[in-house]
Amino acid sequence: MKKPTSTIMSLAALLVSAAAANAQNVNVTVDPSALTLGYMNWQPTTYTLANYPTDGGTGGSSWGLSALQANFSGTTLTLQPNINTYAAGVGYWTNPDGTGANQMDANIYNETTGTYVNTTLTFSFDVTANSLTAPYTAQAFIKDFNSTYSSYTQQTVALTMGMESVTFATSANAGDHIQYGFEMFGPDAAPGSSAANESVVITPVTAVPEPAVWTWAGSGGALILALVRRGRKS
Repeated sequence: MKKPTSTIMSLAALLVSAAAANAQNVNVTVDPSALTLGYMNWQPTTYTLANYPTDGGTGGSSWGLSALQANFSGTTLTLQPNINTYAAGVGYWTNPDGTGANQMDANIYNETTGTYVNTTLTFSFDVTANSLTAPYTAQAFIKDFNSTYSSYTQQTVALTMGMESVTFATSANAGDHIQYGFEMFGPDAAPGSSAANESVVITPVTAVPEPAVWTWAGSGGALILALVRRGRKS
């Protein structure tokens, strides 16, 4: 009787291939030790451009999390509209009718360079409360910036009640900067206003481990060994 060599080799190749693929899957969740960076982009709102074309401004810079507003209490994250830029009588930030002059894009995120390249990255979270009303919105994101930050690709998902995740297959470029986190969009709000009190509350998701491919490969290795031994006995 011939040894089942081709079957053994095919099974071995399948196990190795599956193990390699599994090694490229990474799951992350809401973690105050990971989501430590803040960045704000801003530009005049459509309303400002239409009604107060000399008001508002454009810019972007690193910001503290409390200024965004993006605040942790333990592992629970609360996002709220930005209020620290609102300044009555200052046209760059506030329109004459009291509305916020600029559309604020507040980012809280984690960033690594090279760590999550060539990876299927999944960012999971649980939205436990969401009182945002128009024009305020929020989303989760994974972004893949090139080495010079001159361009990026991304995947996003709107924040709605319940457990959700966003998954993105990053590029294989070792110098790419991979970010994951949350964004809040909307005009700067007057402190104490109803808009300023709106929020999204987000908690971590405890990941359920997938079956370990290397453990399965170990079982498969036993199967391969058994097949070899049977072949030798025949």
